[in-house]
Amino acid sequence: MTYGIIEPISRLSGQNNNFMITVEHLTKRYGSTLAVNDLNFSVDAGEILGFLGPNGAGKTTTMRMLTGYMPPSEGTAKIAGFDVLEDSLAVRQRIGYLPETPPLYREMTVQGYLHFVASIKGVSAGDRPRRVDWAIERCGLTERRHQLIRKLSKGFRQRVGIAQAIVHDPPVIILDEPTVGLDPKQIIEVRNLIKSLAGDHTIILSTHILPEVSMTCNRVVIIQKGRVVATDTIDQLLNRSDNRTQYELKLSGNLQALQAALAQFPDLAGVQTQSDGDNHLVTVTTNGDTDIGPELTALVVQAGLRLYEMNRRRATLEDVFLQLTTSEDTAEDEVFASETAADS
Repeated sequence: MTYGIIEPISRLSGQNNNFMITVEHLTKRYGSTLAVNDLNFSVDAGEILGFLGPNGAGKTTTMRMLTGYMPPSEGTAKIAGFDVLEDSLAVRQRIGYLPETPPLYREMTVQGYLHFVASIKGVSAGDRPRRVDWAIERCGLTERRHQLIRKLSKGFRQRVGIAQAIVHDPPVIILDEPTVGLDPKQIIEVRNLIKSLAGDHTIILSTHILPEVSMTCNRVVIIQKGRVVATDTIDQLLNRSDNRTQYELKLSGNLQALQAALAQFPDLAGVQTQSDGDNHLVTVTTNGDTDIGPELTALVVQAGLRLYEMNRRRATLEDVFLQLTTSEDTAEDEVFASETAADS
């Protein structure tokens, strides 16, 4: 079955309130198990959206519904204005999908495989060589184009997986854990490739690797147990966190004078100390993000201690992620406990 010719992105981006992807009340049940629970979010044309969640949160199930691989139990999702259930073929024409395990034929060469994929995705015979060359060049596979896929490293196989997702130049690209199992150098290369595709393509990047999102995505959706718990830009999520700042001080000497001085310090949220003889690691947590490093240094000197190192640490996406997903677990545990108590 061929997917047909794709309409130009300029004709599609104006549909559906200028969103390239809209998800409304999307739900998936497996018997009594609720895998995805009433998801709502949207993605602008040309945007890279990070789709975050711990393992088992429902990320892959959501990706499969968006790509038409499986139907939702309730709700709707639209790609470029086309409903994934009612216009499944039109949706598949307009997406490129990289599942967590790339769908590769290992006994084919890179070029032969991409020609095959381009043909089943409806790229015309006359345009196929140009599209394959473009995908090979874009994914850094020029020197590997005649190699058998089974002889490629995992990093290059992942590039071939991305090349098959973009060879027909779809307006929407959905990537499920594209850097899983790669070494640090390969992760950087794949990350740069994904960033280079933004603007011309709308991308959903599903992952649980948070540094990947911080360096790649414009905005994030965080899900936990099948539900959206946050959606915003990374900067806004960090601003909405508890807004505390930590200072780690490595020093030596008698801590009593420093502890007495810190007790009078304004906006102090807490002090933790780990000591090994005369050497200490002191963690000072403050409310707010005002830099008090110079004041802390002065206090250490006045207390007669030696300061070897001081590091300032502000809230990260990882902190926000853990805060959101942990509080979600705690809230559900409390509800379960109260219901159990009521039943007894």
